[in-house]
Amino acid sequence: MKTIDNQISFNPTVIARILGVIAALLILAGIGGQLLRFSFGEDYLRMLVLLFHLDHERNIPTYFSVLLILFAALLLALIAALSAKQKLPHVSKWIILSCGFMYMAFDEAFQVHERLIWPISVMLGEKNLGIFYFAWVIPAMILVLILGLFFLKFLLHLPMTVRLRFLIAATLYLGGAIGIELIGGRHAELHGEENLTYSIITTIEESLEIAGLIFFIWALLKYCADHHKEVQFCFKA
Repeated sequence: MKTIDNQISFNPTVIARILGVIAALLILAGIGGQLLRFSFGEDYLRMLVLLFHLDHERNIPTYFSVLLILFAALLLALIAALSAKQKLPHVSKWIILSCGFMYMAFDEAFQVHERLIWPISVMLGEKNLGIFYFAWVIPAMILVLILGLFFLKFLLHLPMTVRLRFLIAATLYLGGAIGIELIGGRHAELHGEENLTYSIITTIEESLEIAGLIFFIWALLKYCADHHKEVQFCFKA
């Protein structure tokens, strides 16, 4: 009997570059759309502008971000399964991370966190909120702190290179999602959201989030390449 091995090879760097090129094109399209919007008016090519607006819901950049998060969730689930098979420690942490990213994809698609803005703003008095104008960042910062403490032992268990990559990815993503959001909130409270400066701020915010996701995907692929060199899929009729 002759055995034929069908192999599919994945290069983490090539995949990250492809995702990076797509992201760059979407960001440039978003910037171009906003320049058209503020140069020629709200109604100029309105539908096309909204299709690539980085801070708009349910358009191409949003769905791209959702796909990135789902890709990361899939890789985390794969690592969890491989770690369980090899009886490695902290399998539960990989599973929790995968589930967390699944929820993040849902939140990104439907903007669940933004529904927290109004009730928290009311609790804080609604006026003069400054950097907490988008009040959802307050529970988000608390959650990040709790999760950081929860995953600390797991993070320290990882090889130094892997740990550094994960931290860089988290810094990029959270720096955009929360850090730049704080700046955007202050500007929105003082000057509103319908201006070019706010558009620039949100573009930087979304770009950092996407960069963090792509870097994290690359880090996960590198982790698989270094620690699980061969992954076999068996299909049976």
